[in-house]
Amino acid sequence: MNQIHRLFEGIEPYASGYLEVGEHKIYYEECGNPKGKPAVFLHGGPGARVVPAHYDFFNPKLFFSILFDQRGCGKSKPFCELKNNDIQNLIL
Repeated sequence: MNQIHRLFEGIEPYASGYLEVGEHKIYYEECGNPKGKPAVFLHGGPGARVVPAHYDFFNPKLFFSILFDQRGCGKSKPFCELKNNDIQNLIL
């Protein structure tokens, strides 16, 4: 059985919530050092979401990482909504 090797064990988000953007609520998580260098993580897609392995991209002692699920993906609401969910709106 394959076991996933984690670079930084035990990282858990210490804050999460939603950013309200029009009819969308974009889910986010915060990890690492709140006084560290800020890093924003953009997951792949379409239809992907943040997963615990993404926390490992940033050393939690050095970085304050903010990870979010794109509009219509993961825990963002409404799920699979395409209204106002295009390239232009994704980068704003």
